[in-house]
Amino acid sequence: MSEAQPLLQDHQRRIVVPVRVEPKVFFANERTFLSWLQFTVVLGGLAIGLLNFGDRVGRISAGLFTFVAMAVMIYALVIYHWRAEKIRRSERAPYDDRLGPTVLCIFLLAAVVTNFTLRFTSG
Repeated sequence: MSEAQPLLQDHQRRIVVPVRVEPKVFFANERTFLSWLQFTVVLGGLAIGLLNFGDRVGRISAGLFTFVAMAVMIYALVIYHWRAEKIRRSERAPYDDRLGPTVLCIFLLAAVVTNFTLRFTSG
């Protein structure tokens, strides 16, 4: 007499169940993108203020802050499209962003240190 095999122990076949992605996931991605852009607008406003009302050191710092703002804009756009494609394909991926805020803080620190260094050495 043969033993009956349970239905769930068949390791050869996989059952694929479609996963429905909630609309709030798309909107969360857009909110994150817009918050990054809001920060770059504030940073760009700081750069324009330094450019218009600053001296030579202010113009150099404005260039640094403009570079950081443009780099963050491009990074945010790339991450937004990468996440949107992963969400659209319903792929499981690590959606957290550990690199972006760290690099942004390093760039901002470098720009502020450069500003203070130029301010105190040109003096």
